[in-house]
Amino acid sequence: MSFRISQRDKDIIGFINQFRAVDRDSLVELFFKQLKSPVNACNSVMVRLYRLGLIERTQQYSPTVYLPVDAKIKKNSQKILHFLSILDVYKQMCSYSMPKNVIVEDKPTGRKGGIEPDLFCIFKGSPFWIEIQRNQYSEQKMQAKINLYEEFFFSDEWKTLQWQPEDRSSIFPSVIVITPVRYAVSSDHIRIIQVANIHELTEKYKGSGKKQKDARPRIKASSGGIKINLT
Repeated sequence: MSFRISQRDKDIIGFINQFRAVDRDSLVELFFKQLKSPVNACNSVMVRLYRLGLIERTQQYSPTVYLPVDAKIKKNSQKILHFLSILDVYKQMCSYSMPKNVIVEDKPTGRKGGIEPDLFCIFKGSPFWIEIQRNQYSEQKMQAKINLYEEFFFSDEWKTLQWQPEDRSSIFPSVIVITPVRYAVSSDHIRIIQVANIHELTEKYKGSGKKQKDARPRIKASSGGIKINLT
């Protein structure tokens, strides 16, 4: 017996593979909200894809969370909450503008011990590396994390990343730290933005070119021109 897989089915499977853990309500919001009965439609599709062996699921969360078939995380792992927090940040961005070049758990250095942001994307024309802090860390540990970004900045390896523009100078992404607290971290070379969520980020930079200018850190010409454009 053959089964026809629609383009929406493929998009859903690809999205789950990309974000590693996706809850039912997020799927409703992103793929089914235009339908008359979005929840029922989503449930029907996800049951079918699960029975076909094209996705995995865990019912230890409510609503159900869906995983890739080759997921290397346990169905009761705290790592699932980590991936859901990344998904939540992505959805917040989508409410303003669709992010581009999205990379979950980016590893731009390609080696262990380098920077490992939770998310990379180009949002409203500006590149960002996003660190999501679900737990509170010491300021020393946070500054050490920022220092790794500075090391990568001075390596110049970032200038050859595949998403860099071909028609103008390379850009070093701003680093967004999603955190309920504020850390006394600093850098003279990269832009660090600490906010509680993406909504705060967009409010902070909405229609305020002057604020952006005043908030610009001291940077060197080799940065390729750090920019942020959220208006």
